[in-house]
Amino acid sequence: MEIGVDSFAAAIGDDGTAGPPAERLRDLLEEIEHADEVGLDVFGIGEHHRKEFLDSAPTVILGAAAGRTKRIRLTSAVTVLSAADPVRVFQEFATLDLISRGRAEMVVGRGSFIEAFPLFGLNLDDYDSLFAEKLELLLKIRQNEHVRWSGEHRPPLTGQGVYPRPLQDPLPIWVGVGGTPESFARAGVLGLPLMVAIIGGQTRRFRPLVDLYKEAARRAGFLPDRLKVGMHSLGYVAETSQQAADEFFPGYARAIGEVGKERGWGPVTRAQFDAQLGPTGALLVGSPEEVIEKIVRHSEALGGLSRVTFMMNAASLPHAKLMKAIDLLGSRVAPALRNELASSAA
Repeated sequence: MEIGVDSFAAAIGDDGTAGPPAERLRDLLEEIEHADEVGLDVFGIGEHHRKEFLDSAPTVILGAAAGRTKRIRLTSAVTVLSAADPVRVFQEFATLDLISRGRAEMVVGRGSFIEAFPLFGLNLDDYDSLFAEKLELLLKIRQNEHVRWSGEHRPPLTGQGVYPRPLQDPLPIWVGVGGTPESFARAGVLGLPLMVAIIGGQTRRFRPLVDLYKEAARRAGFLPDRLKVGMHSLGYVAETSQQAADEFFPGYARAIGEVGKERGWGPVTRAQFDAQLGPTGALLVGSPEEVIEKIVRHSEALGGLSRVTFMMNAASLPHAKLMKAIDLLGSRVAPALRNELASSAA
């Protein structure tokens, strides 16, 4: 199992106010570098087009990180493919792959916010058809240097070459999904790795959707060993469970509360938060030992996980605490999980 961190490059500090953007990005690059040093497997950068995040150009951040790291895989979390040109997306990640010497990946999805659609002149009514068509084109570009393709939302390609080509062949592309059955089935039909965003509720409720993904892949002719299932969850590790919960909750409540204002949710209470910390709750917040046990349970509940990524900066934690949490993930959580799963497989 691979263990990593995802970041949305939060512009909001732990005091609830915006910090200097240059300093926030400097801290983020130090966090990626530290994740590489302590042996984590992957670091992902999201994509948003909102004031509270600094990740509107994730490949630029990942490119800067590539020059400061040696081993860690660098990915998006997620690339909002519905609002992007697949040609440019492929070119950017192929370039990142060359710079990083074969460590680039992308997780593509439709995104959980809608600001990108009016920003780039797209119709929100085309939400699903945009993604389906652009994913088809992206995969065709990955497979072919010269591309012939036509669709509804983009001018056709008539044999043009798409460059550069990446070092990896094929360049890894995961599909990021929430809770829509069609999205799970689509990833299965295409035989692509699946990254499930689980940010609340009981993790086990996603098992039928994961089974749907695997069945769709089987029907499409893909062998089980070709499939990967990852989990992206809100999480944070500290020396004790109480410390982790107390440090994570204030920023978590503020972030969820801001989104809730747009979506009609009520404010988050500490009791609701604590309920998510239970054995089957989605939040990966606790001591290293508690988080290890929880990930093992989640993997069993979902039929086996290939990757788990922690989304920590939704809580606007200070840089020093994020660095310490990354250290604990690398020194205690990841090694224990690798040993646990290796013993289970033996």
